[in-house]
Amino acid sequence: MPPGSFLKWEQVADGVDDGSDEDSGADAVARAVRTPNDARLADLAGPVIRVEILREFHVHDQQAVLKAARSAGWEPLPNEGPEDDDPQDVIGAVMWLGESGGEIEGADTVTDNVQGLRLHTERGHEVADWSEEAVVADFGAGWRYSAAVRRGEPAQPSTEERTLDFAELFPLEAPHCDDPDCEDEQCQWQLTPRTADVLYTELCMLADQAYDDSEELGDKPVVPDEHDGHWGVFACLPKLTFAADLQWRRRFARAADDLAGDLERGQWPEPTCTAEELVLHLAIRGAGNRGDEGDAVGGHGRLPTHRDDYDFDMCSEVFFQDTDVLMLYNARFDGIEDPGGETNQHMGIGDLRAAAWFEPFLNVHARDPHRGFRR
Repeated sequence: MPPGSFLKWEQVADGVDDGSDEDSGADAVARAVRTPNDARLADLAGPVIRVEILREFHVHDQQAVLKAARSAGWEPLPNEGPEDDDPQDVIGAVMWLGESGGEIEGADTVTDNVQGLRLHTERGHEVADWSEEAVVADFGAGWRYSAAVRRGEPAQPSTEERTLDFAELFPLEAPHCDDPDCEDEQCQWQLTPRTADVLYTELCMLADQAYDDSEELGDKPVVPDEHDGHWGVFACLPKLTFAADLQWRRRFARAADDLAGDLERGQWPEPTCTAEELVLHLAIRGAGNRGDEGDAVGGHGRLPTHRDDYDFDMCSEVFFQDTDVLMLYNARFDGIEDPGGETNQHMGIGDLRAAAWFEPFLNVHARDPHRGFRR
């Protein structure tokens, strides 16, 4: 507040704790004026971001955890009786230490996920303290479980879970005739259940591998001679992406998840940015190499057959607006990614630099920018 401003005593009392020093008191007063404790979402002028964090820890040394927590100022809750399954309040110690977001002495991190959401009054959102309903965070099914299901490994899903039924998602229409040149709508190419299933599996595998490689590679650049065969996804990308950082690589993994999500909803995979275009090219190539080799695996062999099954050349023809991104693999076109370049402008290619790979195309519906990450 500028000198000479008047504050109501309630504004000061709401923000200042007894015994606080002068600096912290001034900060608390400013916060009370700027963000009242009892404000509803509609009362706050700026954006309100909800951050949901899921962390799981394997406590392999309880005494080390308790000692570390006490050293940090934690005091255990009183033991409430013999029926209490946590008499030393290990849960409280882990919660205390976990607030820092770092590693915990005596415990290993099992899960560490975070997702963000901007609250909008027009969508019925409200800050948690004023919410009429419980605030529930959905992090989706575990990625290792999902991968096991896709590989056909035994799993024990709950009664509420079900596997994708591609026959239902992509219902077949019997061809009008056997003439390959027939222009009847029923004779046009179809994305069949078997094709969709193989393509979906390939996209999910790409996403899982990209997340794994992101964690291992971090911000380190890809070195072709060193990483060929090790970083299966990122060593296969154009060389202009080799210096990308961890966040870029995680967004690339999410691009594969986004396209798999299209198929989960019974829609053709529609690339909305350059990264998704290249992910889909890689998935189609992988699916083409896989072909019908998985016919007898899991439920794939029970899907109905059709003459358009495994026609991945047609997938390449109909799923893309253009194939400009593939020019990045050709040394003849070095520099073509720069939108300021003469060749780029002449061909109307646009910005193919790595930093622009996640910018949504102007002629498609963009993904939700607040959708978070699966891992």
